[in-house]
Amino acid sequence: MRYSFYLPTRGDTAAPDALATLVSKAEGWGFTSVMIADHIVFPTVIESKYPYTVTGAFPGQGDALEQLTLMSFIAGKTERLRLVSSVMILPYRNPVLTAKILATIDVLSGGRVTVGAGVGWLEEEFEAVGAPPFGRRGAVSDEWLRIFKKLWTEDPVEHAGEFYSFGPLHCQPQPVQRPHPPIWIGGHSKPALRRTARYGDGWHPVGATAAVPLEPDDLRAKLDELRRLTEAEGRDFDRLTISYKAPLYDKPGELPASGRKRFAGAPEQIAADIREFEALGVSEMVFDFRSPTLSESLDRMERFVRDIMPLA
Repeated sequence: MRYSFYLPTRGDTAAPDALATLVSKAEGWGFTSVMIADHIVFPTVIESKYPYTVTGAFPGQGDALEQLTLMSFIAGKTERLRLVSSVMILPYRNPVLTAKILATIDVLSGGRVTVGAGVGWLEEEFEAVGAPPFGRRGAVSDEWLRIFKKLWTEDPVEHAGEFYSFGPLHCQPQPVQRPHPPIWIGGHSKPALRRTARYGDGWHPVGATAAVPLEPDDLRAKLDELRRLTEAEGRDFDRLTISYKAPLYDKPGELPASGRKRFAGAPEQIAADIREFEALGVSEMVFDFRSPTLSESLDRMERFVRDIMPLA
C-alpha cells in the first residue's frame, strides 16, 4: 500500500515556509504523493450543492492558492513526492495552456506529475472564470482530456472538436513520462466510471464521509462495473491505479457515540480498514491530516507513520 496526503491550500498552514516543511517531512516519512486541490475564486453567494457534505454546504473559507502554481512551488521543494492535482476542474482553464503547464511541471520535476481530473460542482465559479457552460461540463472535460493526450504524444498536432479547435502546431517539450503523465479520474458517479474506463490511468474516488460512505461492498460493486466498462473499451482494467481518498478520524472529538466510522479508533482498527480496502484492489490510500496549525498537522502525520503504517 502507498500512502498520500492532502496539502493545505488556505490558511496559516498554506504559508510558504509551512508548506515547505510539511512536504519535506512527508517525503522523509515515506509518503508517495501530495494531493493539491483546485479552486480559483469563491463567489460570495453559493447555491450549488457541495457533493461531500450531507447538507451540501461547502466547508471552505473563501481563499485558496491556485493549483498549478502551487504544484510548481512544491515541485521545487521536493525530490520524490508525486504531484497530484486532486482534482483539477478541467473546464476552468484553456486546454492548450493547461497541457503546456502540466508538461512543463513534469519536465522540471523529473516526471512526477499525476493529473487528477474532475468535472466540478460549483456553477458560480464556472461563471466567474468564463468556463464553458456548466451543463456541458462532462462533454467539455472529455474533449479537454483528448486534447491533453494529443498535445503530449503527437508532433505536430491539431484538433477539431465541438468546444475547441486549433490548426497544426508544435507543443514542446512534451512530458518526461511516456506516453504521458497518468490521468486519474475523480468522482464515483456512472459518468465518472465511464470517463475512467475511456481516458483514465486510475480511479480516484472520495469515501468514508457521511455524504459518500463508499463502504467496501459499494466499492466492490463499482470496481466490478469499472472492470466491465474498461474491458468494453478494449483496455486493461488491471493496469488502473485505484486511489481512495478518505478523512482520518483520529481525534477523540470525531469519534461517534456509538458504532465506528471507517478509519477511526485505535491504530489496529484503522490498519484493519486499510487492509480491507487493499484486498479490494486499492493500491493508494490518501488521508487528510490538515489541521489548524502546522505542528498539529505534522503530529497527526507522524503518529500515522509510527503507529498505523507498520500494522497495515
